[in-house]
Amino acid sequence: MGVDLVPIDPLPQPQVTTLLGNLSDPAVIGAVRAQLGRSADVVLSDAAPKLSGVRARDEAACEDLAGGVLDALPLLLSAGGSFVMKTFMGPWVDAVRSRLRASFRRVQLVRPESSRQGSAECYVIALDYIAPAAS
Repeated sequence: MGVDLVPIDPLPQPQVTTLLGNLSDPAVIGAVRAQLGRSADVVLSDAAPKLSGVRARDEAACEDLAGGVLDALPLLLSAGGSFVMKTFMGPWVDAVRSRLRASFRRVQLVRPESSRQGSAECYVIALDYIAPAAS
């Protein structure tokens, strides 16, 4: 199941479904849940804002995007699940890691060797989700 803001070409695997939309939209989250029929075991976020070149604006966009994805996790991820999110190094990354540490048993920040030199790209990996108690 994939969600993107822009249409993507269908994948040849019939078990792969894509939705057009924003993951911070409750209707899109509902559609993902309906399509899956259950919570996901893994949530991968490769989302990135369009960068403007204005540092403060770009940092705010990265922070907003990360917050929207994190807000969706309790609605999408099953207990014990895993989460991987691409982001860019910035002042919000520590807040993202702290927020994830409250809901996952293991959280780490990874800067892949494959990223081009000088890139601020990084990945936050969170394992063993502790789902909130049902009310």
